[in-house]
Amino acid sequence: MSEPKLKGWNHIPEAPIQVSPFFRWPLRPLSMLRWVWESWLLISEKLIILAISCACYLWLSPSLEEAAQLEVGWIAQIYIRNLVLIFCIAGLLHLWFYKYSAQGDRLKYDPRPLMLKGKQFTLGGQVRDNMFWTLGSGVFFWSAYEVLMFWSLANGYAPLVTWGANPIWFVAIFLLIPLWESFYFYWIHRLIHLPFLYKHIHAVHHRNINVGPWSGLSMHPAEHAIYLGSVLIHFVVGAHPLHIIFHLQYYTLTAVTTHTGFQGLVIKDKNRLALGTFHHQMHHRYFECNYGSLEMPWDKWFGSFHDGTVEANERMQARRKSIMGK
Repeated sequence: MSEPKLKGWNHIPEAPIQVSPFFRWPLRPLSMLRWVWESWLLISEKLIILAISCACYLWLSPSLEEAAQLEVGWIAQIYIRNLVLIFCIAGLLHLWFYKYSAQGDRLKYDPRPLMLKGKQFTLGGQVRDNMFWTLGSGVFFWSAYEVLMFWSLANGYAPLVTWGANPIWFVAIFLLIPLWESFYFYWIHRLIHLPFLYKHIHAVHHRNINVGPWSGLSMHPAEHAIYLGSVLIHFVVGAHPLHIIFHLQYYTLTAVTTHTGFQGLVIKDKNRLALGTFHHQMHHRYFECNYGSLEMPWDKWFGSFHDGTVEANERMQARRKSIMGK
C-alpha cells in the first residue's frame, strides 16, 4: 500500500526528500558520485550557470586593468548585463510556465495560479510586485557587489587567485561556492525570520506563498544587501573575477530557477532540466521549516527539516503548537 501524501498539492516528488549523500550515514560512494554527476556534469542549473558566467567573463565584463578605476563605462556594462540577464531568464521561464502554460500542470507543485491582484503587493499584483523588487534593488545590489569585488581585486584589497598559480584551487572554489551558499543562506535566513526582521524586511519575500520565477529575487532592499553579501567571503577566501561572476550568478539565477513552482522543464513528456525544489516550496507555504538548502543538512541538525511526508508535517504542526503555547 502506498504511503499517504500531503494534501493540497498538485505534484509531490518522491518522499522522503533526501539531503546531499555527503551528509548521510552510512556513506555511499556511488550515491555521492551520482550527486556530483547530476549537479555538475549533466545538463543542470550549476553547469548552465557556469557556462553563462564564462561567457559573461569573456565578452561582457571589464578587465582588471579597467576595473582599477571606478568609471561609469564598465560599471554600466556590468549593470546592464545583469539587468538583461535576469530579465531574459526570469521572463522566459515565466512565459513558459505561466503565460503560455507550455507544460500545463505537469510537475507543478501548487495547484493555484499566481495572484493577479492583492493589496499586499507593490503595484497591485504578484508578478508586477516581484518584477519591481527584482529589477529594482535586486539588480542594483547584485551589480554593486560585483563592482566592489572587481575593483577590490584590481587594487589588491581582495586576494586574487589565478589558474596559472593554482589550477586545483581555482577549480575547487567553484565546487565550494554552493556549500558556502548552503551555510550562509541557512543562518541569514533564520536571522531574518526573527519577528522584528521578518515584519520589516523578510515579509516582502513571503508575500509569495505560491511562487513563480520572478519571486526568487523579490526582496526588501535590506534583504538583497544581506543575501548577496555572501560574495564578501572573497575578501578572505581568494578569488578570480570569474569566481565572482559565478558566485553572484549562482545566488541570483538559482533564486529564479528554484522558485519556478515546477520541479522541472518538461519537453516531449520528459523532465529535461531540474528546477524548482519542493523542499523550498514547502517553506513558502508552511514558513517555519526548510530554511536552508539540500547541499548541507542544517535543517535536519536543528529540527526544522520537512521531508515532504505526512509524518514530518505532523511533527511541524506539533512544534508550532508547542511554540505558540509558550
